[in-house]
Amino acid sequence: MSDEQVEQGAASSAGTTGAEKPRSERKTARGIVMSNKMDKTLVVQVNRKVRHPIYEKFVSKRTKLYAHDGEGEASPGDIVEIVQTRPMSKLKRWRLLRIVQKANG
Repeated sequence: MSDEQVEQGAASSAGTTGAEKPRSERKTARGIVMSNKMDKTLVVQVNRKVRHPIYEKFVSKRTKLYAHDGEGEASPGDIVEIVQTRPMSKLKRWRLLRIVQKANG
């Protein structure tokens, strides 16, 4: 066996795999808070543009994501940035990273 194969074998037996993601590479999304009526939970609407496969026109799509807001600092209408995290409940897979812009009023 060569030295490279021995090093790769030692790294794989130590429990480190290439599939692990560092915290900096987690997905982030920016959207508008639609609701904060649930305890420590936000409903965030994320808008995106997708090209239609046949007509080649850009179509607006929106996704509703549930995010954890432990401090209860975001309110409806705020533009927020959320980051993907471990599952916190049946639907909640995101947490509030920061408030980009507060709602008027």
